[in-house]
Amino acid sequence: MSRLAAMFAQLQQKNRAALIPFITAGDPSLTATVPLMHALVESGADAIELGMPFSDPMADGPSIQRASERALGRGVKLRMVLEWVREFRRSNQQTPVILMGYLNPLEAMGMATFAELAAGAGVDGVIIVDLTPEEGREESALLKARGVDPIFLLAPTSGAARVQTVRELGSGFVYYVSLRGITGAAQSDWPEVLKRVGELRRELALPVAIGFGIRDAETVTRVAQGADAVVVGSALVEQLADCSNDQAAVQVAKNFIQALAGAVQKPRSVQ
Repeated sequence: MSRLAAMFAQLQQKNRAALIPFITAGDPSLTATVPLMHALVESGADAIELGMPFSDPMADGPSIQRASERALGRGVKLRMVLEWVREFRRSNQQTPVILMGYLNPLEAMGMATFAELAAGAGVDGVIIVDLTPEEGREESALLKARGVDPIFLLAPTSGAARVQTVRELGSGFVYYVSLRGITGAAQSDWPEVLKRVGELRRELALPVAIGFGIRDAETVTRVAQGADAVVVGSALVEQLADCSNDQAAVQVAKNFIQALAGAVQKPRSVQ
């Protein structure tokens, strides 16, 4: 059983949604990434979504865009991100790690090479934001062949044909973009979002994570009622941006996750 499958099985028994924080690799410093990953887990994160910096992160809001710019300015490369995951794995073999990024750097490396190196580093899943399921058959096959889950995005505008393609090609979980916008934007229609997530869970037979628009414990509680996982990104990235050193960043991350960790318990009636 993969780390992601094991995590979701364990959390289902506990009637909990997974809490998955996002950070950008190499921000707020080159030495902060691995300590931050450990701090997130120690504070209650169930998995980690690690952003691969890219020069044109079209789906990301200003906070994550600036984090990518800062990381790239420090010289962060894709191989460095993979090495940080490998370092994290030296003392943590349980927590799933999902890489999130864009297709261009992966193609520059070569998808077969990337899939092999990601698997060797201990990556569990990969989200390629600008790769549609219809165009991702080859990439999906390469990742699956190495035991890495290709995780696809679905949005409120996704039709039945795309949902079926994701069911065919995706694994691990599905990332539901809960609004028509960029990361960090606000979401106001959570009942409609949760209704659609319930439908997708039945249609896909895969766990569904909700991301975009989640910034505080109140929202995490609301989203956890219907989702299998809650992804929190921009709000944490914004706080890390103001940290003057790694020790401060680690403390900020711990405080942030501790405030959310108790909010992912589902109501007793929700299974």
